[in-house]
Amino acid sequence: MIETHDIVRPPKELVDGLARIGSATASGELSRLGIRDPHMRGLRPWTPGKAVAGPALTLQFMPKREDLYRVDEYADPEKQLHRHVLYHTQPGDIVVVDARGDLGSGVFGEMMLTYFKGRGGAGVVIDGCIRDWTHVQQLDLPLWLKGVTPNFHTQTNIVPFAVNVPVACNNVLVMPGDIIIADDDGVVVVPIGLAPELLEHASKHAEWEDFSRLRLAEGGDLRKYYPLSEDARGEYEEWRKTQLP
Repeated sequence: MIETHDIVRPPKELVDGLARIGSATASGELSRLGIRDPHMRGLRPWTPGKAVAGPALTLQFMPKREDLYRVDEYADPEKQLHRHVLYHTQPGDIVVVDARGDLGSGVFGEMMLTYFKGRGGAGVVIDGCIRDWTHVQQLDLPLWLKGVTPNFHTQTNIVPFAVNVPVACNNVLVMPGDIIIADDDGVVVVPIGLAPELLEHASKHAEWEDFSRLRLAEGGDLRKYYPLSEDARGEYEEWRKTQLP
């Protein structure tokens, strides 16, 4: 039986706002909001220079047990659950896969990822591997992975189990519809209930950092400008007035 659900997507303006703040600011501000560690460690950006934010479509893998799962690579494709998460794709979505850290199974290959990108998918986060890397890299699709492999998705140790359920991607809980922020610093999970508050706090943080960066580049005192001290607050407010439309 295929277990698959849809997701509730956040407003586009909320996602767009979070896309501008980056994973480092998001992680720091989330810690102040009570989320101790939203960072998925160990996932490398395989497409350096890419930065995305979007709601999470989730795919859960489980350990393979041969009496329950005997499907080979091409037999009865609709029983291959990893396809079904991609059927939900809407523009801007990010697919997040709990692959149990397995390095012997290529969760998706060139054809699946071509389909995902064609549907408007924004990025892929897997605590495991993909395959067909030679061809996949030509898609220019943002990817955060643990590695690549020639094996197909159920060839070795794991099998897809459920779509759009809570997953533990690299031991970080991701709920379907949570917002993922991913860039060269890493992948951060934003709980959807905290996203509006995060955006408010992070936007203020990013704004004073713009001012502080400018002053530091001019040789300003680190103790005064980072973090922004009360001595520099008035100067910042005057600068801010010149930035407003």
